[in-house]
Amino acid sequence: MKKFWALFIARNKEFYRDRAAFGWNLFFPVIVIFGFAFSFSGGNQNLFKVGVFDETKTHAPIEFTQTQFIEFISYPDLKPALERLRHQQLDLVISLGQKNLYWMNESSPKGYLLERILKGSSGSTQLFEKQSVNGREIRYIDWLVSGMLALNMMFSALFGVGYMIVRYRQNKVLRRFKATPISALEFLCAQVASRLVLILCVSTSVYIGCNSILHFTMLGSYLDLFVVLLLGSVCLISLGLLLAARVSSEEFAGGIVNLLTWPMMFLSGAWFSLEGANPWIRKFALIFPLTHVIDSSRAIMTEGAQLSQLNHHLIPLVVMTLVFLALSSYLFRWE
Repeated sequence: MKKFWALFIARNKEFYRDRAAFGWNLFFPVIVIFGFAFSFSGGNQNLFKVGVFDETKTHAPIEFTQTQFIEFISYPDLKPALERLRHQQLDLVISLGQKNLYWMNESSPKGYLLERILKGSSGSTQLFEKQSVNGREIRYIDWLVSGMLALNMMFSALFGVGYMIVRYRQNKVLRRFKATPISALEFLCAQVASRLVLILCVSTSVYIGCNSILHFTMLGSYLDLFVVLLLGSVCLISLGLLLAARVSSEEFAGGIVNLLTWPMMFLSGAWFSLEGANPWIRKFALIFPLTHVIDSSRAIMTEGAQLSQLNHHLIPLVVMTLVFLALSSYLFRWE
């Protein structure tokens, strides 16, 4: 434990003494969050979103579903569509079957307009019965904040652990560690623990600071959110260790990190929803740990989900973490 503690303290000092890295990790997510909050504060979006639940599975088109400038999103289950409508992430929900129904949020102005369009285009052969839901609007910044926290975790884990170990190896620092009584397991555990504490401290500070001004929507439990971020941090740090297991060139390591971070940034749902994307794209995004971190934390914050409802995200994170740790421990070399 003395060796572990010495490495832990040394790595923390190295982080906060690097003013550029410390400032980037602390202020970059704050700048992005406030920038998006200012840019989208007006809520001016010209595109309507309508959820479609087809009980008959025939997908027979009706006149309303052929209306231009409206995005129609199919849902195999009605419940998630109504939940998104409740938080005004959808503007209207229609159900096609033996009895055609539509739901609208009474507090949504877009829902009112779509109701008028539906009544004007449904015709005499397509009669819809109205249903209503109520709920608070989820602002774009409420939806975005979980993605920003997860992105900051990803960059901090991959560059702060993986890239740093490669630099150690290239600068012959690892060779010096090899001459000490420190084992590879002690060294890797100290790196994981140090970066985990730093990520959680920075993420907590960013959330508390921004929340004191922007007042994010939080329908779930803060403890559940902390557990998800903790598990996601460990998984991303483990991925960083795997990348640095044998790489000895900083340029090559930077290329690998960019090869992973760019797809995760745009396919994990951090900036925009993948609701209307190609089904193959949504399935492909599930191979990234960042997707599961963002979806589960966003479900807790905006939908009030509990951990027991997020097993389809938490179990893959646990499996990925174990695989990454096992491979990184097996492949790790000092030189």
